[in-house]
Amino acid sequence: MKTAGSIFLRTHFPTPTKLLFLPLTNPKHSLSLIPISISFTRFSSTSPNPILYGPSLHKGTAPMLQRPQNDALLTLREDAFTRVFHLSALRVPSAHCSALETRLRGHLLNWPRVRNIARVPGDDLDPDLASLVTSGESGGGEEGHVSLQRRIYGQAEGDSDILSPVLYREKLARRFNTHGFMKFRNLAKISRPPKRKKKKKEDEEVKVERRTGKNDFATVELVEEDDNGGGILGNLVEEEFGREKWRGSTRLLLLDERYAGCGVQDLPEAIKVAVLKEYAEKSANLTFELVRCKLTLFYDYWQMNEILEVLLPDGVVVPSAFETVGHIAHLNLREEHLPYKTLIAKVVLDKNKPKIQTVVNKIDSIHNEYRTMQLEVLAGNHSLVTTVVENGIRFQVDLATVYWSSRLATERQRLLSGFTRKDVVCDVFSGVGPLAISAAKIVKHVFANDLNPFAVEYLERNSVLNKLERKIEVFNMDGRRFIKAMYASDKAQSITQVVMNLPNEAAEFLDAFRGIYKDRPKDMECNLPTIHVYGFSKAQDPEFDFHERIRIALLEVAVNVEMRRVRLVAPGKWMLCASFVLPRSVAFANTAIVT
Repeated sequence: MKTAGSIFLRTHFPTPTKLLFLPLTNPKHSLSLIPISISFTRFSSTSPNPILYGPSLHKGTAPMLQRPQNDALLTLREDAFTRVFHLSALRVPSAHCSALETRLRGHLLNWPRVRNIARVPGDDLDPDLASLVTSGESGGGEEGHVSLQRRIYGQAEGDSDILSPVLYREKLARRFNTHGFMKFRNLAKISRPPKRKKKKKEDEEVKVERRTGKNDFATVELVEEDDNGGGILGNLVEEEFGREKWRGSTRLLLLDERYAGCGVQDLPEAIKVAVLKEYAEKSANLTFELVRCKLTLFYDYWQMNEILEVLLPDGVVVPSAFETVGHIAHLNLREEHLPYKTLIAKVVLDKNKPKIQTVVNKIDSIHNEYRTMQLEVLAGNHSLVTTVVENGIRFQVDLATVYWSSRLATERQRLLSGFTRKDVVCDVFSGVGPLAISAAKIVKHVFANDLNPFAVEYLERNSVLNKLERKIEVFNMDGRRFIKAMYASDKAQSITQVVMNLPNEAAEFLDAFRGIYKDRPKDMECNLPTIHVYGFSKAQDPEFDFHERIRIALLEVAVNVEMRRVRLVAPGKWMLCASFVLPRSVAFANTAIVT
């Protein structure tokens, strides 16, 4: 069909050409592979529970892994997650592709992480040279080729064409040499392109190299058709349109998957009339071509949960969250995940590189007095020493010897927001100092203590690393002994805030506050500290249960406590924070009469 402006809709592309998307990311993966038999299966919409829209590992043509008898021996292989989707696309001049993409947005592919515009490698032309090789334009055709050849060989002065920087420099060199200027220092500067543009060009070349690398997550390949124009799209247009060779840069606009295999007559009017006709009226030789292509999505394209849904058997819950500590991903796998822990760890590592370099799993709960976790390295390097940045402060951590929880960052920030410059903080169970060092930037002074000698070593190291060693005084002793030692010294009156973040047994250490001022006059004026104690509770009413434990530890009934739920650490198990001012009756209690 020929309309005003001569719209050319052609369906034949003589040679297969691969087209690469501009990738949003460029991760690099290395997997150990073992030989596995592979069979190819075509998913169809008639299969049970069909995926109606969007990319899915349950759609397209895919190599499927044949599972061994023992599922635990299943090994991850990248090519098993390659999916091929057959689509239709419009090949358009690159100068109009952006505007057409905006107009045709509702009819394009619009898949996540896949651009609607595909690039043809080797099809791009320098804008300055496009007019010389484009037929029908001013200066084009044979005259354009002659002019181009004259410019290449330095004969373009009489053609009123601008010489390239290289030819211009040679011209200046010959001119100055004839006058005896053999050492003209500014000759290179005159003809050299600006540094900023040169740097920008180098950056573009780097991006192109990354885009055309082996690890691109999506490619498009035009389907080869026979010489007679056969196939699905072979005889959809009249012969009068011919198969005129493309000149100039072109792009592909990937159409929605519902148009796959459709002919020109099946396209909606919005494409045939409202857009193509409008652009055809602007240029007499504007050409559009309806082509058939294959979109291939590789392993790099799919998200972590999409890969795990295919790998894990039916009925197994897909692990979707993990804690990040520096470059370490900390998993808490269930019993049902353990046979597939290596697979899960590799997928987590691949989909979170380069930020994640090590994947570990906690194999046992915390039972030792140092609160260290028993961790098993599942993938990546075996170094558990990492650097964590929290609230602009750097912490060096060794998960093999010390305790760290990034999930408490919000709670620590909430606690810090209540401190002032006049406060003196006493952190009874400080660990490597996530609260103590952060508080040192706000308060007047910090006393930090921990029983773990490795934690104390990292606490001192982190205080120096953040240049706060003058405001932190570090101790290495038992928590109960530390409380009594602090209030037996002359530092007792300065302490305004006490933090006890040891949820398993912090409430049991509250008895150390009984009688801290028993040897002093009861009518003495003193600053009683505000205590922030953390604990766990599985009771139906966790606030009441934790409050009762605090009153029992202090042997005081009238304790005004502000209770707050921090987070749900397990089904039915809450972590709570109780804040209260130490009662005067407890501080001056006579512990001698208590049996």
